[in-house]
Amino acid sequence: MSTRGNTIDGFGYAKGLRERIAGRVATLKSEHGLTPCLVVVIVGEDPASQIYVKNKGETTKAVGMESRTIVLPADTTEPDLLKLIGELNADSSVNGILVQLPLPAHMSSLKVIDAIDPLKDVDGFHVQNAGRLAVGLDAIVPCTPLGSLMLLKDALKTHGDGNLLGLNAVIVGRSNIVGKPMAQLLLNENCTVTIAHSRTTNLPELCRTADVLVAAVGRPKFIQGDWVKDGAYVIDVGINRIEVEGKSKIVGDVDFDAALPRATAITPVPKGVGPMTIACLLNNTLQAACVQHGLPVPGDL
Repeated sequence: MSTRGNTIDGFGYAKGLRERIAGRVATLKSEHGLTPCLVVVIVGEDPASQIYVKNKGETTKAVGMESRTIVLPADTTEPDLLKLIGELNADSSVNGILVQLPLPAHMSSLKVIDAIDPLKDVDGFHVQNAGRLAVGLDAIVPCTPLGSLMLLKDALKTHGDGNLLGLNAVIVGRSNIVGKPMAQLLLNENCTVTIAHSRTTNLPELCRTADVLVAAVGRPKFIQGDWVKDGAYVIDVGINRIEVEGKSKIVGDVDFDAALPRATAITPVPKGVGPMTIACLLNNTLQAACVQHGLPVPGDL
């Protein structure tokens, strides 16, 4: 169970997911001699990216996978990065490739993502994976939407019948990383889905129609409490740093305190969706390793 009261415990669910992944990795090692390997490439010295990459590496090793980090100088040329990606694509010991974003201004993120083998694209950003998801085929799904769906389904099991069928879902945010793939996932679960954004006309009224409200707009406390329908399930993807009484504080895209009394279940920020992103990256790496070696892909973890 991932909820305490009506607050969804993403931190606890992610911990359990990592433990289940570790069990599957141990089985792959003992039965097939296979250790999934994730390679993370970082260009430049952005402090936030370095911390994030360090956490990814430690978490990858903790579940028994091999972790490699390749750090390139900020002035690395785009052709050199593309050459490295080609080498990683061809390396059969590498199961997952992740290029940490953002990239330096002289590089095209789209071109770099497109260079990654779709079978090794554990971020799920490649156009082939996006297209397969859109038409309902098996695909590597972007980590944050995948984690959000896992938390949502678990909350529905805790507080209801676990069924998304026919629910009205409103997603505030239209990014390729979260909003669009989240919409596809919920469509595949037979929700009626609306994608909105900061410029949507009558956005508060639209949000109040949502049985499932996903906030991924990147604005602190943008979604007000009275925008939330009584009984709604609220997934807050936002991570925003603000100053409160001279101190830095992380908040989501939803005014959590105001929305909490209205929601059947809601993710906090932090310790909501955030911990699920790295856990789902490990899940994607595990699945990619199985596909590449012709082994059965683990079902729902």
